[in-house]
Amino acid sequence: MKKTYSGACHCGVVRFEADIDLSIGTFKCNCSICTMNRFWPAIVGPESFRLLSGESDLTEYRFNTKMNRHLFCSHCGVRAFGIGYSPDGGQVYGVNVMCLGNLDIDELMSAPITYVDGRNEKWHAAPSEIRHL
Repeated sequence: MKKTYSGACHCGVVRFEADIDLSIGTFKCNCSICTMNRFWPAIVGPESFRLLSGESDLTEYRFNTKMNRHLFCSHCGVRAFGIGYSPDGGQVYGVNVMCLGNLDIDELMSAPITYVDGRNEKWHAAPSEIRHL
């Protein structure tokens, strides 16, 4: 069931709300940027994400195919969310679950995790090693 979560970066400049169904699950990817940032997203459609403040304080980084928008707060450096595309080409938001202020830890721990082998561009397969993710 979808629940509305409030989220923010570390300094609170970037604030958002997102309607997320954690029972659908979260993702962990082993690509270079997700690994280095420890990014742990829940994926939602644009209709389920609302940026409340801080749009002008976001810095964007794109690499490789330059398709995905890796956004982070220009003040504290936290990556609270990013914008990418699903396999069918539709836009999606990756919401960093660790930036959700009203997240119950038991709720998070019961959410399934899909591991993705982004390092080898095998987006529909789990990597052979996941302990570090």
